[in-house]
Amino acid sequence: MPSITPTSVQKHLSPSDFIVSKTDALGNIIYGNQIFIDISGYDEHELMGASHSILRHPDMPSVVFKLLWERIAKKEEIFAYVKNLCKDGSSYWVFANVTATMNPNGSVRDYHSVRRKPSTKAMEVIPTLYGTLLKAERSGGIEASRKILDTHLKEKGTDYDRFVLSLQQ
Repeated sequence: MPSITPTSVQKHLSPSDFIVSKTDALGNIIYGNQIFIDISGYDEHELMGASHSILRHPDMPSVVFKLLWERIAKKEEIFAYVKNLCKDGSSYWVFANVTATMNPNGSVRDYHSVRRKPSTKAMEVIPTLYGTLLKAERSGGIEASRKILDTHLKEKGTDYDRFVLSLQQ
């Protein structure tokens, strides 16, 4: 796929919209509901089998995805705010919940993500925080970004999960 240049155009979910997708254990898309397909701007055949990173916006700090993969690798759910990149260069923010679907033998069958509109409160905090994390990553790598995130959480007297969920309330 050709490289996509982000634009300043932002799309917004309505409060009743839920984006649902599934990926295989390697992160390749195996299902997307119609809202997912429509907002992404891709045709369904372009998404199926593609890495979910096809939607990765360059404004997203890697540390968020590192946390996500650490959690789901341990078969734990995670909530995260994610800025996605559409085929036309526009973007949209989501509040995502990602979980592993297990086989009867306990191995991961696939990953299931449900995303909805992030709260106004979250959008007043997350873009600035992510900008700080991204700047740290560019100069000091993902560990520099992780250190800033950990310091931010410690200063707030909370952990990642409580912080993220408190912004959505």
